[in-house]
Amino acid sequence: MPDSEDPKQVSSSDLRNDQFGGGLINGGTVNTGRISGDNNIHLGQQTAVSGNSVQSQNQRQRSLSERDSLEKAYTLQSQKVANLRTALVIETDVSRKFQYEHQLQAEERTLKELGDKLDEIEQQLQVAENSGLGVDTSIYIERPPIEDKCYKAIVQPGALIRLKAPQRMGKTLLLEKTLDYARHQGYQTAKLDLQLADIDILANLKTFLQWLCIDVADSLELEPQLDKHWQEVFGLNKNCTRYFQKYLLSVTDTPLILAIDNFERLFDYPDIFPQFCLLLRGWYEAAKQGDKIGNIWKKLRLVVVHSTESYPSLDSNHSPFNVGLAIDLPEFNLQQVTTLAKQNALSLGEQDLSGLMELLGGHPYLVQSAIAHLKSQQVTLEELLRLAPTEQGIFSDHLRQQLWHLQHNPQLKIGYKKVVITNAPVRLETEVAFKLHSLGLVKLVSNDCVPGCDLYRQYFSTRLE
Repeated sequence: MPDSEDPKQVSSSDLRNDQFGGGLINGGTVNTGRISGDNNIHLGQQTAVSGNSVQSQNQRQRSLSERDSLEKAYTLQSQKVANLRTALVIETDVSRKFQYEHQLQAEERTLKELGDKLDEIEQQLQVAENSGLGVDTSIYIERPPIEDKCYKAIVQPGALIRLKAPQRMGKTLLLEKTLDYARHQGYQTAKLDLQLADIDILANLKTFLQWLCIDVADSLELEPQLDKHWQEVFGLNKNCTRYFQKYLLSVTDTPLILAIDNFERLFDYPDIFPQFCLLLRGWYEAAKQGDKIGNIWKKLRLVVVHSTESYPSLDSNHSPFNVGLAIDLPEFNLQQVTTLAKQNALSLGEQDLSGLMELLGGHPYLVQSAIAHLKSQQVTLEELLRLAPTEQGIFSDHLRQQLWHLQHNPQLKIGYKKVVITNAPVRLETEVAFKLHSLGLVKLVSNDCVPGCDLYRQYFSTRLE
């Protein structure tokens, strides 16, 4: 619906036929499974990208084409959702209002799925780019005393570790190091990446918990045996607890590490998030008991990884976010960046490294990308620093991805513009601040925000209108 069109002119037949955005999208072409257009895009389909192999140019072009198609579909779907919201506000008929509410919920889910798929493709492109540059994934830069804290905690009965940091800060690498340490102690490990969970899995709590049970059993190379241990007479959380207690934790005396990566994916699922948090907190508390049941739960060690503090409100007694060991993963310091350069056989002087950090801070992803480009001799340090905040710079894809997030969230865009054009820390609404921090775009100074690094300040101060 054009801006000049009176929203009251949207008829019920228009809404029933889903004719929004000038009729460019309708209910038959946009759904949870596919998007009609030049390319059929299946939201459940995932492109396997190896971090140890070079993605072919044709593969990259297909990914770029898919991203472009998704971006167009996302823009059209955003307009559709906006028009529905307008129609819902002006509608006075109760039955039609009810109809619009349900349609709006479905369209908002589709919009989120499109956004999730775009994020996935961007991540694949970044992995492929790093792979082509020869990023050595065997290199791990320690940030003491964090690793030692994780190693000591993971061997404690009934442990719960919470790893938190913005995106691309190295949380998953730290998680893998911790799991590898646990394996060397003879422990069993099971890792769930919620970013890879299909939309259907997150449809309701029962489906999600049964997927959890089966996936963990599969990780341990056990038969699921869900029919044997899942009894409908019990509640969902009780059934999941029985499955772990009577089966997964009882078949061996060896401790089991359950790691859940990208936990923030559940924040947008109110039918799952609070109940699952209650479940995890219950398991943590069960390990404190001194009886036979407590001894069983002492074998379970939980690791929860998430990128933001902005999670839905929870009863403090039902939350796993206020117990256990909390780890906030910091940026690299100068010594750690120096170590990274040396391990990549890159000769940079102290002044060079200081210039690099002045632009990038100690952001692990940005620093590693810069070092990979310098190592490949595709660019000199002088050129890198000069072109970095431009479309010719090596970070252009990453910066455009961040710009996309801002352009598709007006509140974030308005808030971040204030941050990058102001020379002093800026106070933002709590939710906006946490979302920007999750993206790595800001650092939190007490309750205020400053740009995540000078690269972001330079780039976004000229592009946010």
